[in-house]
Amino acid sequence: MAWVRLLPLLLVITLAACGREATRPDAPPDVDRAPAVPRDVANIPDAVPRAEPRSAYGNRSPYTVLGRTYSVLPTAKGYKERGIASWYGEKFHGRLTSNREPYDMYGMTAAHKTLPLPTYARVTSLDNGRSVVLRINDRGPFHENRIIDLSYAAAVKLGIQARGTGLVEVEALDPEHPDLATLPPPPELEPHQLYVQVGAYGSRDNARAMADRLEGLCFRDVFLDRVHIGRELLHRVRIGPLDGVEDADRIITELARAGLHGIRTTID
Repeated sequence: MAWVRLLPLLLVITLAACGREATRPDAPPDVDRAPAVPRDVANIPDAVPRAEPRSAYGNRSPYTVLGRTYSVLPTAKGYKERGIASWYGEKFHGRLTSNREPYDMYGMTAAHKTLPLPTYARVTSLDNGRSVVLRINDRGPFHENRIIDLSYAAAVKLGIQARGTGLVEVEALDPEHPDLATLPPPPELEPHQLYVQVGAYGSRDNARAMADRLEGLCFRDVFLDRVHIGRELLHRVRIGPLDGVEDADRIITELARAGLHGIRTTID
């Protein structure tokens, strides 16, 4: 699915693919892909965190892309989320990112919809336990089921470039103390399960009504559970557990056809 950069004057040159499948080096030129002659990225160092002022470009809030409106977070402090990562590569190498820096597919960078630009973050694969530290300097991926778009080099180091997507945890570094010592150790590799979350409601009756609607639409494995967000008790309506990203994408597409949007995946 295509995604669009933030700045209107760059829209023509900054369409990018997210949630893509990995493509062959001989793929058509209009399809994003890995480099035809890949460089060994093993020795490319992680980004070195440092305190930086907000970029002059790419931090307008709110902003709208593809009919959806996003608000940039006031700070990266405390941000941690699990979800699906994608990557972008050769097609966009050298083009301007949202903060008007040239995109380098061999740099340790990424795109995110709402974190301030720039933000340093640690991204950990939940499939193999590998971690990288990178600098977020771009907007995207504008896909309902992706939380971060990695540079090609970062995707290779995390081991997700061949599949095109991977399950990850993204944890921002404190912008006031951007040293790695302030982060706890990366999450331990342990079994996890993927779900599609259709909604989270303060009222159990509203959650039950949504679950009944989904079952009436013939969705299977619909269930309710409860979670505390701060002091608030929410009743979640979820589908799963799922076999993988492709399964989640298929369900989200079917939900969109039923008029249900803004759906997210959750990883337990």
